[in-house]
Amino acid sequence: MKRVLVASMHHESNSFNPIVAGEKDFHVERGAESLSGLKGNDPFYGVVKTLRDQGYEVVPTLSAGAVPNGEVDKDFYLGLKAEIIRRAREAKAEGPIDAVTLALHGSMRVKELGDAEGYLLEELREIFPDIPLFCSLDMHTTMTRRMHDNCDGFVGYKCAPHTDRFETGVHAARMTIAALEEGVRAKSAWVKVPLLIAGEQSSTTVQPMIGLIEALRETEKQEGVLAASYLMGFPWCDNEDSSAAVYVTASGKEQAEREAVRLAELIWSKKDEFCFQTETYHQEQALDVAFQALEAGQAAPVYLSDSGDNPTAGSSSDCTGFLKLIMDDPRTEKLRSPVLFGGIYDPAATRACKGKVGQEITLTFGASFDKITTQPITATGTVEAYIENWDRFPIHSDLALFRSCGVDIVLAEAHIGYGDPAVFSDLGRNAGEADIVVCKLGYLTDAQAAVAKRSIMALSKGSTNEDLKSLHYAKVPRPLFPLDSGFTYTPAENLVTKQ
Repeated sequence: MKRVLVASMHHESNSFNPIVAGEKDFHVERGAESLSGLKGNDPFYGVVKTLRDQGYEVVPTLSAGAVPNGEVDKDFYLGLKAEIIRRAREAKAEGPIDAVTLALHGSMRVKELGDAEGYLLEELREIFPDIPLFCSLDMHTTMTRRMHDNCDGFVGYKCAPHTDRFETGVHAARMTIAALEEGVRAKSAWVKVPLLIAGEQSSTTVQPMIGLIEALRETEKQEGVLAASYLMGFPWCDNEDSSAAVYVTASGKEQAEREAVRLAELIWSKKDEFCFQTETYHQEQALDVAFQALEAGQAAPVYLSDSGDNPTAGSSSDCTGFLKLIMDDPRTEKLRSPVLFGGIYDPAATRACKGKVGQEITLTFGASFDKITTQPITATGTVEAYIENWDRFPIHSDLALFRSCGVDIVLAEAHIGYGDPAVFSDLGRNAGEADIVVCKLGYLTDAQAAVAKRSIMALSKGSTNEDLKSLHYAKVPRPLFPLDSGFTYTPAENLVTKQ
């Protein structure tokens, strides 16, 4: 039985977020534990299930993942990498390893080091210089030279929101199987595209992404093409590698390069067509539109996205600017039910609510981490609910619901996301019965969208500010659209060959 080494590592690292993500932020499973309980829309599950279904022995190392956050602590990352490498060496000592298949993110950045994926791939390639090595990636990968030089082929998600994570893992496993069973010697072509596009402008449910993804799928129908991907980069990480990219893996070098250049020409031709898929306004106008809609008889709830402080895109989730606007608005307390606000990451403020359900307290919260963009709020209110060790997220968290100034504010002890309405219902509030629901998100997740009668994105401030021109980039390569315009770009001149 052929043996395939596997690992999973996922984190999207926002350099504008002052939090340094470390052990307390990550969920890590080691050895055989990393293969137990795999299910759902998970690329690692796609890799493992496909290989097992085809009769391969899957050799585990570890899986590690966290909600997007600030850059990752160097020592913590080096410890994870060392453990994967140690387990890989031990597996090799026990018998031949025939291939390596990984599920990685592609935009995990390590403080004082750089791209996490590249260093891992480099060390794995040193151990296994002659066997197939393939990898699934997030659509928002920032491709690097180190990644490109040390992997036979990558395939990225084709859906945003990322509903095809499992399928992408399957795809990476199938490339591995093609190399092992059919003798395919993969060749990859990488073309840099000088674009930064916010994720909320690159949803694959609207143009131009619909057409771009169709072009990828048509390319993959060609005989010899193993995978074709648009890697959109991650705009909220200021680094020397920042850009979008096209990545094509094929059985022939010339085919891979030709198709990558063609696809790069296509996306560059569409650069001015990217736009927000959701109804979008600056935060003051967004709030006005929501109130006006309700006054005019709009069915509730109206959802507002606090997009500038979106933890699922790596923001700190402790910015209070949009929340303060809502609390200070006299219209807020006239609503039939308190505004639902999810939420504020503040460990101390959350714990201050413990044991005080039903009590009126004065609480200071917010700006625990981001002390430049935002300021703390001090308010008097009632603790409506408290949950210890809320477990709907890989990282468990205490949650509190604090009511003040007509707003029910979710306070979280850990850095969690707000993509599931259960974050409200578990605290005793049904989002579907609220007039206004505010979530720190960009576009709504499917679960939140199923509740919303209208969705409005507020251009608020934080580490995921949607106005990229307003961010203070210092390291990105220039020229870079939309920071710069009017420059010439020739895809063929940006084809990167392996060293």
